[in-house]
Amino acid sequence: MRVARLASLTAGTSADNERKMRLESYVLAARLEQVAAAATARLQLMSSGRYTLVHSDARAGGRGRSGLGLHVVDAWTGIERDTATLSGGETFFASLALALGLADVVTDEAGGVRLDTLFIDEGFGSLDDQTLDEVLDVLDSLRERDRSVGIVSHVADLRRRVTTRLEVVKDRHGSVVRHHTAFDQRLSARRGRGEE
Repeated sequence: MRVARLASLTAGTSADNERKMRLESYVLAARLEQVAAAATARLQLMSSGRYTLVHSDARAGGRGRSGLGLHVVDAWTGIERDTATLSGGETFFASLALALGLADVVTDEAGGVRLDTLFIDEGFGSLDDQTLDEVLDVLDSLRERDRSVGIVSHVADLRRRVTTRLEVVKDRHGSVVRHHTAFDQRLSARRGRGEE
C-alpha cells in the first residue's frame, strides 16, 4: 500500500499531488528556476530592465500537468504573463538570454568547466536599433571574458559593430568568403575621407 501510494505521488497521478507534477518534472523545475534566474540578469540588460523570467508551475490547460513553464514579468505593467505573448524581437532576446543562462548554470554545475563558444543564428533582423545595441553590448561583455561569440546574420547594421567577420559573397560562378577585421574598416574609412 505504501509503495503504491509513493509510486502514484511520484508519477503525478495521486489526488495528494495537487499540481499533478511528476518527480522528474519537479527536479527539472528546480533546475529551470536556476536557468531563469541566470537568464534574467542578461534579459534585463537587453530589455532596459523591462523583463524578468520566472518559472511557473501552473497547470497546463485542461487536464495537463504542470512544472516546466516560463513566464515573463513586465516591469512596465507589473503583470506576469506567458512568454508566448512576447513579440518576435522580444522572443529572440528572451531565447538568447535563456541560452546564456543555461550556459552559466552548466558552467557552475560542471565545476567551472566553461562553455567558451556560442553561435547565434539569425533573429537580429527582428530587433529595433536600440534593442540591437543592447543585445550586442551583452554579447560584447561575453567576448571581454574570453568567450567566442559567432553571429550568423544578414543584417547590414551588424557590420559597424562586428569588426572581425567572414562575409559570404555569391555570384554566378559560386561563393567567395571574405575576411574582414577592424583594421580593414579603419583603412576603408580613411580611403573614404581621402587620407590614404
